[in-house]
Amino acid sequence: MKKYLISENGKFYKTNLHCHSTISDGKLTPEQVKEEYLRLGYSAVAFTDHDVLIRHNDLTDKNFVALNGYEMEIDLPAKIPAPYPFHREKCCHMCLVALSPSTTRQVCFHREKYLHHSAPDIINHLDYDKNLPNYERVYNHDCINDIMKTGRENGFFVTYNHPTWSGENYLDYMGYENMHAMEIYNNECVKVGVEEYNSHVYDDMLRGGKRLYCIATDDMHHQSSVGGGYIMIKADKLDYESLTSSMLKGDFYASTGAEIKELYVEDDYLYITTAPAKMIALSMEIMRVERITAEENGFITSAKFKLLENYGYVRLTVTDLDGKKAYTNAYDVKDLLK
Repeated sequence: MKKYLISENGKFYKTNLHCHSTISDGKLTPEQVKEEYLRLGYSAVAFTDHDVLIRHNDLTDKNFVALNGYEMEIDLPAKIPAPYPFHREKCCHMCLVALSPSTTRQVCFHREKYLHHSAPDIINHLDYDKNLPNYERVYNHDCINDIMKTGRENGFFVTYNHPTWSGENYLDYMGYENMHAMEIYNNECVKVGVEEYNSHVYDDMLRGGKRLYCIATDDMHHQSSVGGGYIMIKADKLDYESLTSSMLKGDFYASTGAEIKELYVEDDYLYITTAPAKMIALSMEIMRVERITAEENGFITSAKFKLLENYGYVRLTVTDLDGKKAYTNAYDVKDLLK
């Protein structure tokens, strides 16, 4: 009997979970963001302007869902100020995407610091708990984990963003808990010259016992960054909570352009079908990789891999004919063999 890892039913919806507009440091208005993404066949975008949760429900219609969210950054100041804008040694960024369109209240808020916005009176448009003191951000595991935990507990999908651009290393990110997903690819960072391909970070976390999803995003600030990284969410219909429910279940894959059509387990084998590809690789917890490759000038559209319990977890990477990638989430083999 087939066990589908990405739902057999429903439809795929192309979605970007990390994007900035003129509300913070993006170059396009929210309306222009919608227009650009619709032009490229997207169904949903999470508006994650820095530090302010602004609802964009007015942009949602039968063809497009505006997901509401914001990005938070926690900086480690540089020991010696540098002659350029970013006076920091490294940082941690995370997006909090509201799971419901009715969520208005942002968490871990400071009334004076950290606001990165274009409107001087932006604070008057924000909903936060006025009974709480200002939330001070400190670059350490305790503070970052508290923000992630608080976000989860208050109805947000929490993502860990661009570790390479952030200058973080193994000792940093292995101490982070409570995220739903991490960015395996960030298009804006790649566009500015950073090697933001983070398969090794995902495997580090998985091998360290963390169970989380992987996403690809645009982190769009400029029009040139639109359309490079996204997730394909499988959902019953195009509405806000159908999409976020599928996100919570991991009913999606990440992509920079390659396409996955089916993913399922049957009789202790993992099966995948794809658009034409030149390689499909199986990564696992142990030090081993299996792959199926196309013959010269040919292509493949499917693969199957025998599952053994000592593999620990498994995940698949598809490379298409143009070198673009698609990444599945990771799955514990013991769960697949039940």
